Amino acid sequence: MDLQRRLLPSMSMLSAFEAAARTGSFTAAAAELSLTQGAVSRQIKALEDQIGTALFIRKGQRVTLTPTGALYADPIRDALRQIAAATVRTIAAPKGGVLNLAILPTFGTRWLVPRLPAFQTAHPQVTIHFTTKLAPFDFRLHDLDAAIHYGFGDWPDAVCDHLLDEEVLPVCSPAFLKAHPVAEPGDLLALPLLHTSTRADAWNEWLSAQGLPPRPGAGMVFEQFATTAQAAEAGLGVALLPTLLVRAELDDGTLLPAIDRPHRSARAYYLVHPRGKANHPPFAAFRQWLLSEARGEQPQA
Repeated sequence: MDLQRRLLPSMSMLSAFEAAARTGSFTAAAAELSLTQGAVSRQIKALEDQIGTALFIRKGQRVTLTPTGALYADPIRDALRQIAAATVRTIAAPKGGVLNLAILPTFGTRWLVPRLPAFQTAHPQVTIHFTTKLAPFDFRLHDLDAAIHYGFGDWPDAVCDHLLDEEVLPVCSPAFLKAHPVAEPGDLLALPLLHTSTRADAWNEWLSAQGLPPRPGAGMVFEQFATTAQAAEAGLGVALLPTLLVRAELDDGTLLPAIDRPHRSARAYYLVHPRGKANHPPFAAFRQWLLSEARGEQPQA
């Protein structure tokens, strides 16, 4: 441990180095850190003396990183960001009850967030920080404790808890349905179909389940379900949407089934976490609550 302390530069040295490496100027680094240019220069010289090698090539008012300095800069920048993030988390929840959670945007806003007040009432010590992730990622490279994932329960090096199956249904606006009545699934092949980019094969899977061939060509494509639902409400066509994400619109009649042929998707929603996070207190509390919520939400077979 004593050796580690001797090798660990001070925060003032590292902050000066990171700012100068990023701006390419001791003067700009000094302005950013509210120091004098001389103070920044001395901090970096002390860091170079401690490491035993030059980190910058000085050329008048400009400085450039040496090859060693360039290799050193990225991990130092990442380390400072992690320290800053840890500080923000501690300020936000001084008792340490922070959960960093990746969510799918529409699932988060339409299913999860409306239920969160109950969790916060039961666990007021837990603060959740949300970020949006649409695809699997490497937990080792992100400051995240868990993720809500749609797909199969095969996330590498992680534990996948099944939350919800997904049932999709063709829906449209009442006006569109009145103008384009649908008597059987095949009638949809003649209508504009609205697509969501994260479910590129959803319509063809639904058509196959009805014994129909794939639809040639493509209609309008939207990035998120929320936008696809708005397009359907506006009368632009028929959208294939998860019923759990448009329940409010179906209940109030803003959207209607174009035809009552729900289809259970092969994929599902999962709560995913790295194996080492299972006993992290904020995550353990959230996991228990979320699994309980999900048990009452499964589509009926």
